[in-house]
Amino acid sequence: MAIDFGIQRHALLALAAAALFGASTPFAKLLLAEITPLMLAGLLYLGGGCGLALSLLARGSHPRPRGAPLAARDWGWLSGAILSGGVAAPVLLLWGLAGGGAAETSLLLNFEAVITVLIAAALFHEAVGARVWFAMLVMLAGGFALAYDPGAMLSLSAHSLAIVAACIGWAVDNNLTRKVASADPVVTTLIKGLAAGSFNLALGLALGGKLPAMGGVAAAHFSTAPFIGAAIAILVLGEPFTVSFGVALLLMVAATWMVLTERHTHEHTHERMAHTHPHVHDEHHQHAHRGDEGPEPHVHEHAHEPIQHAHPHLPDLHHRHRH
Repeated sequence: MAIDFGIQRHALLALAAAALFGASTPFAKLLLAEITPLMLAGLLYLGGGCGLALSLLARGSHPRPRGAPLAARDWGWLSGAILSGGVAAPVLLLWGLAGGGAAETSLLLNFEAVITVLIAAALFHEAVGARVWFAMLVMLAGGFALAYDPGAMLSLSAHSLAIVAACIGWAVDNNLTRKVASADPVVTTLIKGLAAGSFNLALGLALGGKLPAMGGVAAAHFSTAPFIGAAIAILVLGEPFTVSFGVALLLMVAATWMVLTERHTHEHTHERMAHTHPHVHDEHHQHAHRGDEGPEPHVHEHAHEPIQHAHPHLPDLHHRHRH
């Protein structure tokens, strides 16, 4: 089954983001030789926030809006995302990485997708198809193949469990950030990076942590899917390619393919709603304009009239109906 690039373009962007993040794991392990996990987590997030601040400044003094402004109700969701995904999760990941292999850590990060789906379905009532559930089970089996340690109590290593706990933090972050999806992603990610990075760096310094040499700080911001990170760990760090690693790799590649080739199509009804977000005039956006909205895609408050139709879709801002 082929990938529907029109439907899955956002999933492919997310996969590219995962590639950049996952590939940084082996290089983060190298940096842990001279800096504590708490300090490194602070530097990584603070550096990301500063980089996005420069990107925002480069837009100029009167940029075209790229999302709805953050409303008062958004700050609670965003604060929860910062605490779970910006403060707790990075420290757990880097502590787990300090005592485990970078290749295994890169693949264990796939647990984030599994837990994100579980939270979305259980707490936010998001519809999840049978194909995606099966893909999550396959990915879960791959994670257990990596995390199993016959010499550890309860047959699971503490460092592997810390990485899974980090994935839980990012899964919570993903679902809470979904609540502010209409806002400019550069702004929300900038706020996350500056707030979480500053907190962890300040706490790390208060606990006696030391900043690395400037070369180490620069290397902390090297960002090039979990599979790429695993390959780099094997090629660069000389970590062994074990049977369990190979089995886990095949299972996780298969699970990723199943998710990307998922097609969710059925007749559904859109109730009347009004909101603000970036959009173009597609079948869901046939509203009137004042004339000052600017070229597409543009951002302004608009209303959707009730409509009933059938087409392939994902649970985005316009498709949160019951199943």
